[in-house]
Amino acid sequence: MGILLADQCVRLRAIVLKNKPKEMLKVSPKGTVPVLVIENESTFNNALEENGIKDYKVIEESLDVMLWALTKNDPRNLLLNHQPTMLAEMLSFISHFDCEFKSNLEKYKSAKRYHDDDKLSHREACIKDISQLEQKLSQHQYLMGDQLSLVDYAILPFIRQFTRVERKWYLSSPYPKLQLWLKSHIESPLYSKVMAKHPLWSENNEDVIFGSHARM
Repeated sequence: MGILLADQCVRLRAIVLKNKPKEMLKVSPKGTVPVLVIENESTFNNALEENGIKDYKVIEESLDVMLWALTKNDPRNLLLNHQPTMLAEMLSFISHFDCEFKSNLEKYKSAKRYHDDDKLSHREACIKDISQLEQKLSQHQYLMGDQLSLVDYAILPFIRQFTRVERKWYLSSPYPKLQLWLKSHIESPLYSKVMAKHPLWSENNEDVIFGSHARM
């Protein structure tokens, strides 16, 4: 999503993690996705240096891929550049969801899968953050204000996963603003485009050109 929102274009290699290509493991031994291989870019590195983000030739985290793309081009001002302190605040907000919320979410998903009696306590741990999001969305249209930002897209996968654990409960839960926020994302042309399936690279060794300069 970050790549499309930044109007960037990359060569995409779709894989199955159960059959990791040796070419992938050569550049990224940890064996997880995404992996973005780039030439060293001083503009990107200098722009992120103040936030402690290291020099890259290979980018291995989703958030860092988004930052790479949006630092190159941010036509929708998702980094909120008109507010100098906002990037650090957004990165801190995202980090919480990437660590604490994600940990609670994994426990919640596991408890549901294995019919664990602790399911409700794990759900309640997630709800503490879900309630905070509902409060924010009650004050303005998006999570950081009245315009979309990096945060809205960066935590979207976590929220989508949370709402799928107990679908019936979620639909009747007291979080109408969050439900509307998620629905607007999932029904967007951007979401449909990024969820499209691509041929596996291992089957034909052909890259897919992914990205568009067309605004969503």
